Amino acid sequence: MAHVSDLIAKDIDTYLQQHEHKSLLRFITCGSVDDGKSTLIGRLLFESKMLFEDQLAAVEADSRKFGTQGDDIDFALLVDGLAAEREQGITIDVAYRFFSTDKRKFIVADTPGHEQYTRNMVTGASTADAAILMVDARKGILTQTRRHSYLVSMLGTRHVIVAINKMDLVDYQQLTYEQIVADYRRFAADLGMKDVIFIPLSAFKGDNIVEPSTRMPWYKGPTLMQVLEQAEIDDDHSTQLPFRLPVQWVNRPHLDFRGYCGMVTSGRIKPGDRVRVQPSGKESTVAAVVTMDGELSEALAGQSVTLTLTEELDISRGDVISSVTGPAEIADQFECTLVWMHDSPLLPGRPYLLKIGTRTLTASVTEIKHQVNINTLDKQPAKSLELNAIGLCNLSLDRAIAFDPYADNRDMGSFILIDRFSNNTVGAGLINFALRRANNIHQQPLDVNKAARAQLKLQKGCVLWFTGLSGAGKSAIANAVEKRLFSMGQHTYLLDGDNVRHGLNKDLGFTDVDRVENIRRIAEVSKLMVDAGLIVLTAFISPFRAERDMARTLVESDEFIEIFVDTPLDVAEQRDVKGLYRKARKGELKNFTGLDSPYEAPQNPDLRIDTTHMNIDSAADLIIDLLKTRKVVCA
Repeated sequence: MAHVSDLIAKDIDTYLQQHEHKSLLRFITCGSVDDGKSTLIGRLLFESKMLFEDQLAAVEADSRKFGTQGDDIDFALLVDGLAAEREQGITIDVAYRFFSTDKRKFIVADTPGHEQYTRNMVTGASTADAAILMVDARKGILTQTRRHSYLVSMLGTRHVIVAINKMDLVDYQQLTYEQIVADYRRFAADLGMKDVIFIPLSAFKGDNIVEPSTRMPWYKGPTLMQVLEQAEIDDDHSTQLPFRLPVQWVNRPHLDFRGYCGMVTSGRIKPGDRVRVQPSGKESTVAAVVTMDGELSEALAGQSVTLTLTEELDISRGDVISSVTGPAEIADQFECTLVWMHDSPLLPGRPYLLKIGTRTLTASVTEIKHQVNINTLDKQPAKSLELNAIGLCNLSLDRAIAFDPYADNRDMGSFILIDRFSNNTVGAGLINFALRRANNIHQQPLDVNKAARAQLKLQKGCVLWFTGLSGAGKSAIANAVEKRLFSMGQHTYLLDGDNVRHGLNKDLGFTDVDRVENIRRIAEVSKLMVDAGLIVLTAFISPFRAERDMARTLVESDEFIEIFVDTPLDVAEQRDVKGLYRKARKGELKNFTGLDSPYEAPQNPDLRIDTTHMNIDSAADLIIDLLKTRKVVCA
């Protein structure tokens, strides 16, 4: 018995070792709704013998339950795990599945076909080596086929397989297959897609999945599994690129060890190699490449390691360690391709969090050059990007980063945008190149600084940011405060929402996009005035928290005072000094804050003034007292 157990254990060890050293291919299935993506994956799991008997029995029972006829099995039920998917017959979430053959391991992402879940498809495609674009032989090339093809092309997926599915429902006609191939080739040529493989198949019946179909003798090409087993993997390509390691963590267990941990995203590294830390530009030599299993003579792309250097440098999370001979680029402004993934539109000028590699920083889109029409590939003008829209944009960061263009290095050139308040991922982008202005514009050192200007005026420069609904009393209170400060001999300037629209912002309307730009300009002007040592008062509705938060971040934390003039909508509307509410109620004034455009009240203002219980003079007294307490002015 012991001898038999030893043999079994040896066989298991041998199998595990063989399995461990197989290459891994990541691929996605995508296309329009009901093209058969989930069925295909279920068939691959079945054909690769990755199903247990109880799983097979369960799916056979479910197939009967959901109306499959005869002995056929609905393999989509293996993948569509969400109840809503089973009931509707569509895929909502991205479902990841693992299977293997004698030659290779696979991770497949079953991505949604419906347009509203395009963002899920981008998620699945972002790490894929190959893409299987499903086409229903009865329907041909559809809008979503074009959309997913564009995304696959944009993301640089190296292997594209067009699986013309459901050939069993068109009697395996060669003419149908050839017509779809011709249609797709014309579209693919406009995208620059050249090496596309076409396979006629039936995921439901198993034709051309693993074995060549006897029902399509006219097709002489490879089966789907043959293509997947022979496709080149991106990891092999990444090893040939210049070395990059985004620092994830600085390991300092004791005073005698300082290591820089992260995954090698490209290239290779070994002790003795010269490296450059970016964006600082400092250089050193690799002393050791360390892992949990000990030191390595060399590390390759895809390996997580800790590097020690011969010199102690100031390196932190988010920095990139690069090869000296092929360093990354450094910039803070880029042209990028952006896929918008949120129900709320992208608004140029609005600050978002940007995560690239291991670094998170603040970014905003400064310009949308155009939006792409997926059906025609035409470039269309756009002021904002809606859900699932794809645009070519200029992007500005609050500091310089190390990067490579996405076309050269997917890991170093891709990023996501995150909403600052909800923490939701709202966009995914690819860096095309650094803008020339990023390298040509430098900060000019000046001898007279902010502190000197403020000292001359015997005050501290700051922003009093008044916010509230139209008619709340912002301008009246700000005007009263400035009069008090002027009489005290302080140096001030009042920026009023109506007044600046006669000059600086006269080109802006009242759409959300224009409101964001309106506040961005005022925030930048306020920053300059604070630098001049002034006490600047701004009286703007400024309806969105994101823009008020952006204005706060432009100056020092103690130089920004948010004053919420809190007046209920019904009270503000009763006042209606300018008659704007009456116009808005009649439909003569669109996008009016509080009625058909939202107002996001401050959650933690520095000062809240309730004008239903406080008059203008009392409010001004309260603000002056706050300025004295904060030592903005002398008591």
